[in-house]
Amino acid sequence: MTETIKTDVLIVGAGPVGLFAVFELGLLDMKCHLIDILDRPGGQCAELYPEKPIYDIPGWPMISAQGLVDKLMEQIHPFKPEFTFNRMVSSLERLEDGSFRVITDEGEAFEAKVVVIAAGGGSFQPKRPPIPGIEAYEGKSVFYSVRRMEEFRGHDLVIVGGGDSALDWTLNLQPIAKSVTLVHRRPEFRAAPDSVNKMYAMQEMKELKFLVGQVSGLAGADSQLSSATIKGGPDGDVEVPCTRMLPFFGLTMKLGPIAEWGLNLHENLIPVDTEKFQTSVPGIFAVGDINWYPGKLKLILSGFHEVALMSQAAKRIVSPGERIVFQYTTSSTSLQKKLGVHD
Repeated sequence: MTETIKTDVLIVGAGPVGLFAVFELGLLDMKCHLIDILDRPGGQCAELYPEKPIYDIPGWPMISAQGLVDKLMEQIHPFKPEFTFNRMVSSLERLEDGSFRVITDEGEAFEAKVVVIAAGGGSFQPKRPPIPGIEAYEGKSVFYSVRRMEEFRGHDLVIVGGGDSALDWTLNLQPIAKSVTLVHRRPEFRAAPDSVNKMYAMQEMKELKFLVGQVSGLAGADSQLSSATIKGGPDGDVEVPCTRMLPFFGLTMKLGPIAEWGLNLHENLIPVDTEKFQTSVPGIFAVGDINWYPGKLKLILSGFHEVALMSQAAKRIVSPGERIVFQYTTSSTSLQKKLGVHD
């Protein structure tokens, strides 16, 4: 077990609402650490529709989903939040002093006085592709995300998919893999054009293979892949060497281990009060799309409002007895100093 990481507030989920929570909590001098199952901040905005325009963020007639994430990261920079990516929170317990101990699926331990669940509709779970027998290889030679690039060094790697994740990892892992074969059901991609152009250039140089088709079968023994069969291409069935596979078939939303935390649930969402957005467990708050209350609207701007009220309540838990003076960022020199406005 690694050393326990201590923070004032642990935020589960690094989407827009979780990121803005860092800002509101930071104004009240609370230190935040965020955990997210994805490999970067932004939640659904960054993973599912980074280029999709959003029209209802106050002050922005139109901003892309990724643009919003970038602006939020810029806004919270003065508060120096810490992030742990590619992790799912697997367990939570309350300690004798009233704080919480949280463990991730990789065994990291966190302790915080307040836990904020900002996990959108829950944790993202990768979609399993319809390949017969793939379950036997999962976690040993089939992976749905890249946590350590070294696990792919020297391997015959097959990457399946046509989005940014598939193209990014094709380009990033090619230098260390023994061979890379990218498989997509058609020659058109949903990924950034620059990445697609780089991939085609590397194919021209015979630095990797790109096959149009779908993986129809796997061969191997004892959870270790040896080859994959690709069908549907112009050359009929093709067998390619494969000792590691990365399928990127998108993500689905599940509440995941949060369902086991002893919180009251309402149709797989977490009921909260509308005064401070606290759950049925004191000290655990839920903001954004994961929560439910009468009149709830699943809008990013609603999550921003929830975060502002939640932060006031969180401060009373993190700093009991300390007088909270409500201040405006426009007029408070102390808040502006925290934001580096006059630096």
